[in-house]
Amino acid sequence: MVVLVVAVFAAFIREWLSIELVAIGALVLCVAAGILPVATTDPALFRFDALRVFAHPAPITVACMFILSSALEKTGVVEALGHQFERLAATSPTRMLFVLMVFVAFVSAFMNNTPVVVVFMPIVIAICRRKDWKASKFLIPLSYASIVGGTMTMIGTSTNLVAAGILAEKGYKPMAMFDVTPLGLVFVLVAVIYMMTLGRKLLPDRVTLASLIDSEQSREFITHAFVGRDSALAGAAFLESGLAKMRKARVLEVIRNGQRVTQPLNQIVFEGGDEIVFKGQVEGLMGISETEGIKLRGNESMGLEAVRTESALLMEGIIGPDSSLAGKSLRELNFRQRFGVIILAVHRRGRNLRERFEDEKLSFGDTILVQGPAEQMRQLFEMRDFINLSESKGTVLRPKRAPVAIVAIVGFMVLGALIGFGVVPEIPVVMLAMGAALLVLLTGCVDPKEAYRSIDWKVIFLICGMLGLGMALERSGLAGRLAGGLAEVVGDNRYLMIGALYLTAMLLTEVISNNAVAALLAPLAIVLGQKLGLDDPRPLVIAVMFGASASFLTPIGYQTNTFVYGAGGYRFGDFLRTGAPLSVLLWLAATALIPVIWPF
Repeated sequence: MVVLVVAVFAAFIREWLSIELVAIGALVLCVAAGILPVATTDPALFRFDALRVFAHPAPITVACMFILSSALEKTGVVEALGHQFERLAATSPTRMLFVLMVFVAFVSAFMNNTPVVVVFMPIVIAICRRKDWKASKFLIPLSYASIVGGTMTMIGTSTNLVAAGILAEKGYKPMAMFDVTPLGLVFVLVAVIYMMTLGRKLLPDRVTLASLIDSEQSREFITHAFVGRDSALAGAAFLESGLAKMRKARVLEVIRNGQRVTQPLNQIVFEGGDEIVFKGQVEGLMGISETEGIKLRGNESMGLEAVRTESALLMEGIIGPDSSLAGKSLRELNFRQRFGVIILAVHRRGRNLRERFEDEKLSFGDTILVQGPAEQMRQLFEMRDFINLSESKGTVLRPKRAPVAIVAIVGFMVLGALIGFGVVPEIPVVMLAMGAALLVLLTGCVDPKEAYRSIDWKVIFLICGMLGLGMALERSGLAGRLAGGLAEVVGDNRYLMIGALYLTAMLLTEVISNNAVAALLAPLAIVLGQKLGLDDPRPLVIAVMFGASASFLTPIGYQTNTFVYGAGGYRFGDFLRTGAPLSVLLWLAATALIPVIWPF
C-alpha cells in the first residue's frame, strides 16, 4: 500500500499521466490487489466496496454545482456582476484592489471560482489598459480572493464538499451550509488586509503580451483578393510566386470554393477563383489591391482582383484546461491555415516567446497573442480551446432566465442553512443540489448538452479515484499507523494537531489536486480523532478542508492561479514571494481559531 501511495504522488507531481487516470488507476489497483472488494455481500466489508465511490454524495454534489455555476453564467448573472464591479471599482488602483477582492470573494462563496476568474480577468485587464495600470498588480489578488472566498460556504469549493462528504459517510453529523463561514470570513479578512498592505508591495510590475506590441507601429490590415481565372498565379505554387517574396505583407490564408485550404502554404498551388487573405501594414499592402477607404495600387501583374480590406484585430487568450490543442505544437496543428489567424507571441511560465515558438507544445495556462480578421477571431474564441482575455464575452444567452438561476442557487443555500439550524427536516445536501440542478435544467437556464459540458469530468473521476484510495488506506491499516505516528508526535496539544494537519494539507495542495488532498487526508483526520478519543473529529477535518484550499505558493497548485499566471505575465517566483506571507498568516489563524470555533 505504501508503494502505491508513493507511486500515485509521484505520478501527480511528475505528470506522467492525466491526474484522473492516475486516480482511477489507483482504485483499480486497490481492487486487483484485494485491498478493496467489489460488489461484496458481506455487511462487514460493504463500507469498503470499491463501487461505492461512484455513489458517494461528494462527486454528485460537485457535478450539480458545476451545472448551477453554468446556469449563472449562461443567464448572464456573473457577467452582470462583473460589469457592476467595473462601475464601482475603476476610479483608483487602491479602490479597485479592495473592491475586486471583496466582490470576487463574495461571488466565489456561492459558485465555482473558475468561471468567476474567467469572467473577471478580461474586465480587469481592460480597465488596466484604459487607465495605464499594470494588470499584474491585480490578477494574483483576483485568484487569491476567489480561493479564500470559496472557503466561506460548504458549496464554495469542491474541497469542502469532498471532506464533508467523507465525515458524514463515517456516521458523524453532516456539516451545514454555513458551518465553515466564521473561519472563512476570517480568511477573507486576513487576505484583503494583507493584499492592501504588504501584499501589494510584493506584487511585481509585469507586462502582458499585448503591451509588447506598439499599437501605433503595429497597426495592420487584412486584405482579401481573388486570383483571376486568366491570372499567371493560376497553377503556380506559392513558393514560386511573387507572394512568397513579399516583406511587408504576408499571406494569411487561402479560401477555395468557400472553404479554407488547410494545406501548409509551401504546399499550396493556386487555382483560378482562389481568395487570398493578406495581412500587413498599409505600405506592405501597396501593390496587392485597391480597396475602398485605403488608396492602394492594383497589382494586375499578379492577376489579383481586390475584394475588401478590414482592420486586423489583436487579442489575447489562454489555452483552456480542456483544450484539444494542449500537447500539440503550432506547426503540428497547422494553426495559421486551420484557423486563419496568426499567433504573434506565447507567454509561458514567466517567459514571453516571440521567436521560434512554432515547435513549442501548447499546454494549459499558456497565454497567446493572436492577430487576424474579426470573424475568424470570433470563431476561435467561441471554441472551448481558448479563453478570451481581451474583452468580456458580451453575449448573454438567456437573460430572461436569470431570475430562475438566482432563485435556484439562493433556494439551495437558504434550505441548506435552515436544515443546519434545524428549522426544516433534514435533507441531504446532495438531494438539495440535485433539485437545484434539475430546476435550472427544466426551466431552460441551461440545456442538457451545456450541462454535460459544464461538468469538469476530470475533477469528478479524480474525486472518485481518490475516495477509493482513501478507503484503501483505512482498510489496509496504513491510515491508522500514520495517525498513530502523528498522535505520538503532537500528543494532546490541540493546536499542534490542528497546525500539523493544516500545514500538511497546505503543502500537498501545491503539488497535487486540492480534491485529492482532501480525499486522502480527511479519512486520516477522522482516524486521528478516534485515536485521540474525540467524540467528533470535525475540527481536524476542517483543518484539512482549509489547508487543502490554501494554494498561494505556486501557479500550478490551483486552477485559478494557473489562469492568471500567463495572463499577468508572471514568473513562478512571483507566487512564492507574494503567497508565502499570506500562507503563514492563514496557517496561524486556522491553528488558533479552529479549536476556539469548534472546541474539542
